[in-house]
Amino acid sequence: MKDLIVLAYTIYLPIAILLTFYVANSLFKNSIVYMNDIFNGRAEIAKATNTLFKIGFYLMNLGFALFILRIADTLSNAQQTIEALSMKVGGFSIYLGAMLFLNMYLFFRGKRVAKQKRVVVENNPANLNQ
Repeated sequence: MKDLIVLAYTIYLPIAILLTFYVANSLFKNSIVYMNDIFNGRAEIAKATNTLFKIGFYLMNLGFALFILRIADTLSNAQQTIEALSMKVGGFSIYLGAMLFLNMYLFFRGKRVAKQKRVVVENNPANLNQ
């Protein structure tokens, strides 16, 4: 029984870590375009902000993966182990997808706000200092 729980942990943790890194790398490799737009082409600030978002993404998602780590003590056969793993990995994948879409929403919102500010400045240069 304890061996199955340890086996489940050794399967779940690498999957959760690899999923987190894959999603983070895909998201933040592509989000730099939005960051450059949000920060008006100031690449240094865009890259730094993108890196900070990425670190936060790692911390939140890996923290959540560890937070939900506990697997029931009732694993007595391979079927129960696979079912417990599917619940853990599936639940974490849903959470990770929600976090991905939340970040995308924030990027799109930031891009929209930056565009609105540029329109205001272009139409009235006196607003530049506001």
